Amino acid sequence: MTMTTAEQVRSYSGPAILSFGFRPFFLSAGIWAALTVAIWMPMLAGQVALPTAFGPIEWHTHELIYGFVPAAVAGFLLTAVPNWTGRLPVTGTPLLALFLIWISGRVAISISDWIGAPLAAAIDLSFLVAVGAVAAREIIAGRNIRNLKVLAAVALLIVGNVVFHAEVLWGIWYGYGARIGISAAILLIMLIGGRIIPSFTRNWLVRQEPGRLPVPFSKFDVAIMLISGCALVSWIVVPESDLTALLTIAAGIANAVRLARWAGERTVSEPLVLVLHVAYAFVPVGFLLVAIAIWRPDVVTMSGALHGWTVGAIGLMILAVMTRASLGHTGRPLTATLPITMTYAAVAMAGIARIIAAFDIAREPMLHLSATAWVLGFAGFAIIYAPILMKPRLA
Repeated sequence: MTMTTAEQVRSYSGPAILSFGFRPFFLSAGIWAALTVAIWMPMLAGQVALPTAFGPIEWHTHELIYGFVPAAVAGFLLTAVPNWTGRLPVTGTPLLALFLIWISGRVAISISDWIGAPLAAAIDLSFLVAVGAVAAREIIAGRNIRNLKVLAAVALLIVGNVVFHAEVLWGIWYGYGARIGISAAILLIMLIGGRIIPSFTRNWLVRQEPGRLPVPFSKFDVAIMLISGCALVSWIVVPESDLTALLTIAAGIANAVRLARWAGERTVSEPLVLVLHVAYAFVPVGFLLVAIAIWRPDVVTMSGALHGWTVGAIGLMILAVMTRASLGHTGRPLTATLPITMTYAAVAMAGIARIIAAFDIAREPMLHLSATAWVLGFAGFAIIYAPILMKPRLA
């Protein structure tokens, strides 16, 4: 008799950490997010030097956008795709191979001055290509074609990473690679977050007292995605133009309206749900900060403005999804304990402090507070979740 998918998953007898994609990649994403910032601060001060072909800022930017984010994306895709398709997840040796490719990329970038930037680029780029290929194969084999659109963001990450490496190799720094990667991550948040936030919120609220419920995904959300996509494309190509400022203002207002439709104010008593709304709030904030940076660079610099997205939206949303998915897929209650809630508070504080620093208000103290809070938040996640992700339980 043929076993069901769930039965075959439970029959896996290898190391628990390799029993599902979210386990190694969520844990490593948390560890790397903390390490990257912990290393970068002394690098920036000239106290630590890595044998990398990247400058301190370029290394920091690359390893968060194309190291941390792809690890989280891989963990999400390798866990979500089996749910979408009904096919078996990637486990054991194939999963280990993907993980080692990711690790190799981190090492290669960090020692790229020794092995050469072209070889480091090839090793680093191979991870996203491999993850994209595996996810595409499974989605197509499972005839779940409608979810192929998620891979468009993966393809955009690959393109952005290629451009980033080209800028390093050619000794030019126009920031195209960074902007493409950030835009890809924001698009993923708007696409996936736009579905899971109202869904998870509704699931929780229906068990509470009667009241307002989130509005489900509709053509309204599609329109906002299109407006936001146009704003991001304009920001990538002409980041300082008036057109970009106008589009980012429109996208910021549109995404604020979208968020307001999801009844987030009713989720205050459950941090596991509330954090999704808080993280998404940084999306419209980021759009509006970019507009201010274009028109009033004396008030907010562009490098400071984009941290509303990178620290706030991307960092906090990844943390929110990793904490929730890890609990759910290991059969644990979907509620945030005090230690988990503290990790949310730390990363949210990191985002707020970085935005305050962007306005040149107590800049140095705010930068240090942001970096410290970020490290504490993700290190806390790794410490809390390591036993959950490394021990067998359900998934």
